[in-house]
Amino acid sequence: MTHDVVVRNGTIVDGLGGQPYVGDVAVRDGVITEIGALSGKDGAAHRVIDATGLLVTPGFVDLHTHYDGQSIWSDRLNPSSAHGVTTALIGNCGVGFAPCRIDDHDVLVDLMAGVEDIPGVVMTDGLPWTWETFPQFMDAVDKRPRDIDVATFLPHSPLRVYVMGRRGVDREPATPEDLAQMRLLAQEAAEAGALGFSSSRLMTHRTRTGTRIPSYDAAYAEILAISRGLADGGGGLIQFVPDLPEGTYQTVLQQVFDAASEVGLPVTFSLLIANSGVPLWRDAMAMVEKANGSGAAISAQVFPRPIGLMVGLDLSIHPFVLCPSYQKITGLPLAERVAEMRKPEVRQQILSDRPTIVPANPLAYLAQSWDWIFPLGDDPDYEPDPSKSIAARARARGVSPAEEAYDRLLDDGGHAILLDALANFENNSLDTVSTLMRRDDVVLGLGDGGAHYGMICDSSFPTYVLTHWARDRASDRLSVEAAVRELTSTPARIAGLHDRGRLAVGYKADLNVIDHQNLRLHKPVVTYDLPAGGRRLDQTADGYVATMVSGEIIAENGKPTAARPGRLVRGRQPAPA
Repeated sequence: MTHDVVVRNGTIVDGLGGQPYVGDVAVRDGVITEIGALSGKDGAAHRVIDATGLLVTPGFVDLHTHYDGQSIWSDRLNPSSAHGVTTALIGNCGVGFAPCRIDDHDVLVDLMAGVEDIPGVVMTDGLPWTWETFPQFMDAVDKRPRDIDVATFLPHSPLRVYVMGRRGVDREPATPEDLAQMRLLAQEAAEAGALGFSSSRLMTHRTRTGTRIPSYDAAYAEILAISRGLADGGGGLIQFVPDLPEGTYQTVLQQVFDAASEVGLPVTFSLLIANSGVPLWRDAMAMVEKANGSGAAISAQVFPRPIGLMVGLDLSIHPFVLCPSYQKITGLPLAERVAEMRKPEVRQQILSDRPTIVPANPLAYLAQSWDWIFPLGDDPDYEPDPSKSIAARARARGVSPAEEAYDRLLDDGGHAILLDALANFENNSLDTVSTLMRRDDVVLGLGDGGAHYGMICDSSFPTYVLTHWARDRASDRLSVEAAVRELTSTPARIAGLHDRGRLAVGYKADLNVIDHQNLRLHKPVVTYDLPAGGRRLDQTADGYVATMVSGEIIAENGKPTAARPGRLVRGRQPAPA
C-alpha cells in the first residue's frame, strides 16, 4: 500500500499526554494508517515530510469561536488555522445567524455587531441569507469549501427571536407554547447535526444599539426546555456564558447546571478570573466540584493568557474614543488623524476632555484602566511585568497616565497596539491560570476567532500555550505532552468529537508538524480583507512547518496551500472501531 503522506522521523506527541517518542506517521484516505518506524514498502508515500527534530501533534480543537459568518463568506478560518487549529466550534455565546426569518435579519445583524464587534456592512454584504431554519443554515455552511472543519452550536438568542418575534427581542417571558416550540426546534437542530446549544447571561453582551441580548433574562424553564429538545434529538453540549456580578453569577450558573443534570447533558462555561477584588472563580470551581461529584459533566473553560482588549487608533477601542474632542477627528484617515493628534493644541484639548460619549459596547469604558494596559510590542508579551503598565511608565516619566497612553498610541505612525489585560491577570500574573489549566475539570478555550474583529485577537492562543507555557515560562512550565493534550484530546472529548485529537491508527488525519524551538508569535496586525473592505485583526506565527486536515496539507511554513478539505462536522463523532 502506498500512503498519501508519511511524516517521517518526527517527535510524536500523541495528544493523550503520553511520553513523546521518535517515529513515523502514515496517512491514507484522510485517516492515520500506521504509526511507528516505517521502512521499505511500508513507508512508500506520494508525499514525505521530513520531521527530524520537529514535533508531530494532532490538530488543535478550538471550542469557542464565532466563525459563523466567516465560514460563509471565506474559505479560510484564519487566524485559527494559522495556529494549528483544525476543528473550530461556532455558534458560541448564544448568538449567530439562524434560525432567522427575513424580517429579523436586521435584528441578528444588530446583535452580532454589538456582541461580537462585527461591522454591520460586513454581514450585510457577506451573508447571502439563503436560509431560514437552523438545518438550512448548516447546509449553507456545509456547501462552502474551507481549510478546516467546523461544528456548530444552536444559538439561544436567534432561536428565541425566531419563536417569539418582538417579544423575544424585548426579553419577555416565554409562554408554554413558546417553550414547546423551542424544544422542537432544538430537537430538529440536534438531529441535523448541531453539536449542542449555547446561551449567554453576560451583562456586557449587548446589541449595537445598546440593549441587552434576547437570552439575558431567559428563565430556568426556557433553558430546561431547550436542553430537553437537545436531548430529544440525541444529546449534545451546553455552552454558557454566565454573568459577572457576585450572587448573579452563581445563581444563573446553577440554573444551567440543574437543567443539564435533569436531562443528562454536559456543560462547558466561560470562567473569567478577576484581576482584583473577590475571587469568584473559587466559588465557581466549588460549584463544578459539587456538580461533578453528583455525576454531572461540567467543565470550566479558561483562556490561557489575559483576556485582553487590543487598544489602538486603528481599532474599535482606545482611551480617548469616548472623548467628544477626539470624535471630531475620528473620521479622518489614520495618517491625517495622527498628524492632527501631534499638534499641541489638539493634544491639549483631547487630554483635558472627559469621556462622555455613551458607547454601544460597555467594554469601551475599560480603555482607561491604566494599571492593566501595556504596550504590546513586536514580540507580544502577554504576561508583562507591572513596571511596564501605562500607569507605571507614566510615574517613571513624571506625566499623567493619559499623557503616556496618548504618546504610545502615536508610536509606529499610529499603528501601535496596547494590551488591556482586563481579566485573568490576578495579582499581576498568570499564576491562577497556571493552577486552573492543570485541573481535569478545566478546558482551554475562549479564542473568539471570527469575532471582535477590531478589539480582540485571541485565537492565536494555541501558539501561546506551546511557547509561553511549554517552553519559555520560568516557573510552572507545562510539559510539551501536557500542553498538546490540552489543545487536542481534552477539547475533542468535551465536544464529543472522539474521532480526532489524538495520533492513533484509524483516527482522523488532522496533524501539525511544528518547529517548537523556533515557534514565534507575531504581533497582531490590522487587515482589510472582510466583505465590503471591513477591518479585522490578524495574527500569524513562525514554526508551523505543516498543518494537515483529513490528510491534506492546508499550510506549509506558515503559508496556506490551495487545499480546502474542511467540512461541517454533523453531531458527535464516535471513536474509530
